[in-house]
Amino acid sequence: MIDRLAIALAQINPTVGDVPGNVRRIREARAAAAGADLVVLPELAVSGYPPEDLVLKDAFLAAVESGVRELARETGDGGPALLVGAPWKQDGARYNAAALLDGGRIAALVRKHHLPNYGVFDEARVFAPAPPPDPLEFRGVRLGLAICEDIWFPDVPRHLRDSGAELFLVPNGSPFETDKLHLRLEHAEARVAETGLPLLYVNQIGGQDELVFDGASFVLDADGTRVRQLPSWREAVEISHWRRNGNTGWHCDPAPLARPVEGLEAIYRAMMLGLADYVHKNRFAGVLIGLSGGIDSALAAAVAADALGPARVWCVMMPSPFTSRDSLEDAAEVARMCGVRLDNIDIRPAMDAYGAMLAPEFRGRAPDITEENLQSRARGVTLMALSNKFGYMVVSTGNKSEMSAGYATLYGDMCGGFAVLKDIYKTTVFALAAWRNANRPEGALGAKGPVMPPRVLTKAPTAELRPNQTDQDSLPPYAELDAILECLIEREMGPAEIVAAGHDAQTVRKVFRLLDRAEYKRRQAPPGVKVTSRAFGRDRRYPIVNGFTDAV
Repeated sequence: MIDRLAIALAQINPTVGDVPGNVRRIREARAAAAGADLVVLPELAVSGYPPEDLVLKDAFLAAVESGVRELARETGDGGPALLVGAPWKQDGARYNAAALLDGGRIAALVRKHHLPNYGVFDEARVFAPAPPPDPLEFRGVRLGLAICEDIWFPDVPRHLRDSGAELFLVPNGSPFETDKLHLRLEHAEARVAETGLPLLYVNQIGGQDELVFDGASFVLDADGTRVRQLPSWREAVEISHWRRNGNTGWHCDPAPLARPVEGLEAIYRAMMLGLADYVHKNRFAGVLIGLSGGIDSALAAAVAADALGPARVWCVMMPSPFTSRDSLEDAAEVARMCGVRLDNIDIRPAMDAYGAMLAPEFRGRAPDITEENLQSRARGVTLMALSNKFGYMVVSTGNKSEMSAGYATLYGDMCGGFAVLKDIYKTTVFALAAWRNANRPEGALGAKGPVMPPRVLTKAPTAELRPNQTDQDSLPPYAELDAILECLIEREMGPAEIVAAGHDAQTVRKVFRLLDRAEYKRRQAPPGVKVTSRAFGRDRRYPIVNGFTDAV
């Protein structure tokens, strides 16, 4: 019976569908873990997570199985064994599985029991649930393997303990949300407390469509003490050293804990990584941003410069007759401070052309929101033309407050391939901008100092589509709007509850109606980084045709 074990935690950044690339990353992680007995990879690392309906393609599953068997053969060299996640077809059913690769073969296969079917997760749609797994025998140690969701409930860990498991290995694909690190720890600590067994938790890193994974893998000793903490927001491979004590079981040697990344810094880095991976994995040359001189586009430009480097960020100022001198100056200063390219394309010729073209049909009707939207759409057409010509992806700059209230123009400012502020409320936009002006996040490729002038942080937000316009002409003050929206969206409170909590009844009714009526716009919005518990998209699925008013 062995009394020493070296287990490597390998939080890597796979790409969904890129089986050869993911196999290469796993191979590199194994090489970096030389001296370990076992390398634990994240959930579904061979396929990338979440693979969604790729799992329904037999050709894809065959490619994954081929990759797993290739890795298995390589473990015949006497180096570390591998624990790799992969979708696996067995007896006609498809499973979310993890394979133990050792001695040149697939030594064991464990299948996931609890399949999440809420929020962004729909594993029950493509995978079959397996019975609670039994422990794996590995070089004289009984390992309890619980894949991601299987650690969020007590039954699988209890079954593993009762079946003789000596420590838990938990491969994960757990997306980032604000305060998610604390939630993961709470569940892991509860399982350790219930079973008395230590736990090794490995999470993936990287962006995948709207999801972003923050890594932050960790080890809990048998008494619940966190003895290892890997960094957030970057790939890492670290070897944990374990000792068996005959009286108290397995214990992990402690090591310095990586600094936790929380709050505004975590949100900012989620935006950076989400945008960077979306651009890199989709092979765009760079990004295009309509820079207005306002805070939303300024923050989007700063995130893009930090994520991709200033040389890959192209900003365009598109003034109209209503664009103020302040906005022109502020846009130029943002571009200078971020170090990005800025071009100026006047949209007045397009406005004049549309005005002349539509004049016969509009005769006798006063200008209204139609003409305002034409300005926004002229800007959208301009950016999309540049995108088509030069291969840069348009980043839309609308925030969650605007998208909630429908304060956005279809085929105008909503144009784009990715919406970096999509899940960021306006009040958080201001907080993030102030934070970035005072801090430069680890890994940032952009400016070392502030990224926008103070006036961008202090002036009243405006779309500048008519004279003297401000957002508050149409919307409640953002502090009030965002508080009500959070009640409606993240907390699913009804209007009566929100009014009882102290908000003005008329304002609550107005915000509820705005949120309800804008669903058709949100369905047509580009994807964007998820940071809250209820991002627009798969997190929150409401019908467009909807006669329910919730007693408003």
